[in-house]
Order: sequence, then C-alpha cells, then structure tokens
Amino acid sequence: MRTEQFFRIEMLPAYHGDCLIVEYGDASRTRRLLIDGGPIATYRHLETRLNALPQGDRRFELVVMSHVDADHIEGVIRLFANHPVPIRVIDIWFNGWSHLQPGGRVLGGKQGEFLSALIVRRFQPGQWNHAFAGQAVVVADEGPLPEWTLVDEDGMRLTLLSPTRGKLDKLREKWKKDLGPKVTPGDLDAAWSSLAARKAYRPGQGLLGANSMLDALLERQLKIDDAAANGSSIAFLAEYGGKSCLFLADAHQDVITASLERLLAQRGEPILKVDAVKVAHHGSAGNISDALLTLIDSPRFLISTNGDKFAHPDAEAVHRIITRSVHQPPTLCFNYDSDSTRPWASLDKQAELGYRAEYNLVPDQPYVVEL
Repeated sequence: MRTEQFFRIEMLPAYHGDCLIVEYGDASRTRRLLIDGGPIATYRHLETRLNALPQGDRRFELVVMSHVDADHIEGVIRLFANHPVPIRVIDIWFNGWSHLQPGGRVLGGKQGEFLSALIVRRFQPGQWNHAFAGQAVVVADEGPLPEWTLVDEDGMRLTLLSPTRGKLDKLREKWKKDLGPKVTPGDLDAAWSSLAARKAYRPGQGLLGANSMLDALLERQLKIDDAAANGSSIAFLAEYGGKSCLFLADAHQDVITASLERLLAQRGEPILKVDAVKVAHHGSAGNISDALLTLIDSPRFLISTNGDKFAHPDAEAVHRIITRSVHQPPTLCFNYDSDSTRPWASLDKQAELGYRAEYNLVPDQPYVVEL
C-alpha cells in the first residue's frame, strides 16, 4: 500500500542566481534533484543544506546544470571540486563542448570548461547525460518531446522543453569566443590546470488584463532575451504524485511556448495545469510573454533573486504575470525580501491588482514550497 506522496521545492539563497533542491517521494523514501548551484557565494548555503542531510541518505537522482552562466553554475563547480564529492549522484545533465560540437572533445568556455573537467575527473562516463545516452540534452525539431522517468515507472517524470539544437548551435559560437588564451579547444588538461588555479573553487577556501494602466504598459514590445547562454538552458516539466512544476531556468520564451504547444497537442489538452512555475531568468521581462502565459494554469510563480546585480524581477514581467495569468489571483513566491522584490509586498497593491505575494522571511535559509 502506497503512503502519501510529497513534492517540495527549496529555493536556496542564491543571490541573483538559481540553486534549487527538489525533494519527492513518500514516508518510505525521499528522493532528490539539484538544479543549478548559484554563483560561488551560494556554495556556503548549499554546503550547509547538504550537511544537514543524513549521512546515509545523500543520494541525488539527478543534478542539472541548466546552462553555463556563472549565477547558475559556480556553486556546482565548487561542490564537484570536493574529492570525494560529498553527495552520491546518479545522473548529470549538462551540455558541454562535446555536446555542442559534433565529434568535439570535452571542453568549453570559462565556467563550462571547468565543469566539464570536473565531471570527467569525478564521475563515470555513463553518468554524464545518462538519460540521453551521453548525447546532448536537446529537444528535437520534430516528434514527441523527450521524456525521462527517474528511478522507476512510478518515479518523477521529466519532460524536456529546452534547449533546441538551434539554440545550442548559437551557444557553440559564443563558447568559442569565450575561451581564454590559456586553454586550447580539446585540451582537457589545460582546463583542469586553469580550474585548479581558481582559489574560489578550492575546497577549504571559503568564499488577463483588468487594469487599464497595466494593459497600456504591457502593450509595449516585449524585449526578447537573445543571449546564447540563456537560450541553451535545460528547462523541463517535472511531474510526481499528481503534482507538477515547470522549471524554466533562463530559457527563451519562444522555445518554451513552442514546446508547450507540442506537449499539449501530444496530450490532447487545451492548457497545461501545473502547481508552480519557476519563472525564467529571475523574472526578466525578456523571458515572459502573453503567448506563454496563455498556455499555463498555475497558482504559483516562483522567483529566485535578490536583485543585487540586475535588479530583477523586472516590473513589466511581474505585471504581465499578474494580469495575464490564467489562474486568478496568482501567488508570487520570492526567496528574498529585498529592495527589488519588496514593492510587491504592499497589501494595498495586492488588493488593487489582484495577486498575492509570499516571501522568505528567514535570512540565509531555503524558501520551501510544498506542492
């Protein structure tokens, strides 16, 4: 007899980045995913959270490094720099140089090359992109979206939404330009040496519209995010125990919209009902569109940022979620109470615009969302 299942999301204090721990299972077993590691300063929070796990229960079914931006990847680099790595990892999703360049050797630009070197040194070859037989984590231009069920047939089901091959091709060109003079494409030993020289990564070194004002605002042209790294983001739908969440990393809104349209056509459904959306790119205006929001019915929108670098979330993006969300009123879930997120705390504004706002009020602690 199956006990009651659970699905919870922890948004760790990741400053202007993302670091998420997903736990799911039942009373007999807790299973976990780690999605990104935030910038390097996040590592102390990640380490504290991992150290709180039982010694005999530090297994992660999947570690996802969504893309090579420092605010998503540096904490994982620092985690994997430990020898041995303090968690047991079953599968790793990350698109390195070998997945961008057909026949290419393992390498990348800057943080990407460091992580590639660590994966090769710390893990078995079959663990890297295992669900994709070691090939790129990518959505094909045609056919059903890739799906993967973790552990067994009753486990968490992941449906890949991003990236496409076209987005990876754009990243490949950017990656080439990003290589420093000390690293030659294909020279993994040089990448390893460069990594070892970075003190920050060394263990022990510390470190729908009902408001005319908003309708007028949203009529402005959407400023499309066209950054190559963001477009290469690994984004997916996670489903378990009748609960679900969209984890959108920094993915481009056109790719997610197209994938959701394909998914709905596959399932014969008019709209995707989920319990939460981890908003793309920390609430950047360039990653949220009306077309995307019309495909999703979600009561919660999770926003991971303290706004200290780019002042995310953008007001236009939050306005768009509030007014265009199919589910009314939507709840905005912030993992920081900061200068950039606090304006949405006003009870008068919540009543006027029709939304709810929730905050992590315990500094330096994960913000937990139970689905």
